[in-house]
Parts: sequence; C-alpha cells; structure tokens
Amino acid sequence: MDLDTLITIAPNLFLPAAFAGVFLKAMLLGLGVAAPVGPMAFLCMRRTLAGGWRLGLATGAGIATGDGVYAGIAALGLTEVSAFVTDHGRPLHLLAGLFLGWLAYAALRPKPAGPETLQGDNRPAALSTLSLPRAWASSFLLTLTNPPTIIVFAAMLTAFVPLSALSGAEVARLRIATTVAGVAAGSLLWWVVLVAGVAALRGMMAPRVARALDITAGLAFLAFAAVELHRAVLP
Repeated sequence: MDLDTLITIAPNLFLPAAFAGVFLKAMLLGLGVAAPVGPMAFLCMRRTLAGGWRLGLATGAGIATGDGVYAGIAALGLTEVSAFVTDHGRPLHLLAGLFLGWLAYAALRPKPAGPETLQGDNRPAALSTLSLPRAWASSFLLTLTNPPTIIVFAAMLTAFVPLSALSGAEVARLRIATTVAGVAAGSLLWWVVLVAGVAALRGMMAPRVARALDITAGLAFLAFAAVELHRAVLP
C-alpha cells in the first residue's frame, strides 16, 4: 500500500473510535440530565408502584425520547425551533403546571377501600388503568414542556461533544444522529435502573408505606406545579 492511499483511507480508520467516543459522551450527558430527582422521577416511580414495571418503563421511555428530541434540536442548531420553544415558554410552563397539578390530585386523593387483589406474580394489582402508549405520550409531552432543557443540552454538547469533533457533511450528520442516540440511551438507562429498583421493592411494600409514598409524590407534584405556574404568570 503506497503512502497516498494510506493518507486517503486513514481518516476512515479512526471514524468508528471517534463515533464511539461521541456516543459515550452523549450517553453520559443523557444520564446526567435524567438522574437529578425532579417531577419526572416522581412520576416514573409512582407509575411503577401503581402499574408495575411496564408502565414505569413506558414512562421512562417517553422521557428519554423527549430528551433525545431536545438534544437533536441543540445538536442541529435549529435556532428557529429553539427560539419558538423559548418564546412560548409561558404557555408551556402553564401546561406543565396544570398537568403536574392533576398528578398531585391523583396522588393525594383517597383511594377506595377494599381488599387487595393479587396478580399472578403475587404483587398488588395495578392501581392505574393507564395504557402503555398513553404513559409514553404523556411523559414525552411533559418533558417537552421544559424549554430550558434545550439550553442545557446546547451548553453541555458544546463542552463535551463539540461540533468540530468530526468534520464533513456526511460525517456531521452521522455525528448528530450518534449524539441523539447516545443522549436517549443514557437517559433510558437511568430510567431502567430506577424502574428496576422500584419494581423490586414494590411487592414488599405494605399498603401504608405505598400510601405514604403516594402522599410524598403528591406533595412533590404540588410543589413542582406551583413553580411551573409561577414561571407561567410572572416574567
């Protein structure tokens, strides 16, 4: 192999390693954004306790999808979309506040008394009739009502996955796709771990403990709803 041929193909030899590095950095970014305890964590935990691991995982998948969408907007530099979302921050905060208020009501309202029914795996029967697609869609839309997430991703992607990391139009498009996939995978990894932990404890919880957790989640939803409504009303 002559020197000219080697120089031509050399960049392609390093592309897999470069993309692997981009994916791992984006995955850590998605994991870091998802991990802090917030309304989405309480939502995922409560749905896991109420409806089982499938409902919790559907909720986490919706959140991860929303994170991936915002990471894609940030990575693509879609200023028009970013500007539209940030300019309409108040209506989005209002929608988020109302939805979180409804979640607070659902968590705090007294549950009908009655004997527990058991499923085949000897766990408490599901307290929610929410379908998996609706669980995914509601958590996805709730994630999209947080416009500052775009700013967070834009800042962190610039620092950890810079646009100049890989050059060339085709390579740039692959880099963006790899970044989005990495962020979504990192976010989903966190929700899988959280759901697995909560689901493992679900069958061992006494009704009083489950009710106490419901009340805690309800109060947390109420506090987050107040914050969102405050952002919607005041400049």
